[in-house]
Amino acid sequence: MALTPAGIVGRVPIITPRRLLRLTLFTAVAAIALGGLTSAGGEVWTRAAAHGHVYGEADVPAAPVALVLGAEVYADGAPSPFLAARLDIAKRLLDAGKVRAILVSGDHGRWEYDEPGSMEVYLVAHGVPASRIAIDYAGFDTYDSCARAGRVFGVREAIVVTQTYHLDRAVALCRSLGVEATGVGDDTVKMYREPWRNSVIRERGAVVKAVADVVTGRDPVFLGRPETTVQEALAAS
Repeated sequence: MALTPAGIVGRVPIITPRRLLRLTLFTAVAAIALGGLTSAGGEVWTRAAAHGHVYGEADVPAAPVALVLGAEVYADGAPSPFLAARLDIAKRLLDAGKVRAILVSGDHGRWEYDEPGSMEVYLVAHGVPASRIAIDYAGFDTYDSCARAGRVFGVREAIVVTQTYHLDRAVALCRSLGVEATGVGDDTVKMYREPWRNSVIRERGAVVKAVADVVTGRDPVFLGRPETTVQEALAAS
């Protein structure tokens, strides 16, 4: 027998192994259900926010800047097929006069790993003048790239370039962070079937994170002071 805080005498509940198992299973099922609902709600939000702002490469309205989001870079500095496809689109947009400058944004959190530096090297090697490229070394994820594009680089309007499976989330995030974004996606990555499948699965979890980031309004991992490199690249056009 035990005395409760209210002064009522009662039995102390006994947690049997069976009861503990049931409680654990209930908690796990509830967590899975909540995660599923959050993911589904996030997908509805991203699609709604991106609706009417996603285009084919030939149809996208002109904007001052192409924002190219980072992806894997190999040990030799070469961009992965995902990233090379994004950069190729950005170059074609520049050549077609759809954009006047390119902002490459990726992860350079470790000295030996440099997504944006590799992106610049690739673009220059394929004929893009270095003066038309601005570099964001702290685009650690899509939210950070979009937030820094607006808050650090002063981008107010951009064409976001990434893979199609990622495009709604990228456009939705940028628009929620004050960048009037449209988007162009690449589908050629489907030739690499297993990486594409894995990326689509990861995207579902990323949608949940995107919702949390927007709701909390967090700062980027590294905000930094304002930079003028985008304006300089536009002036060089």
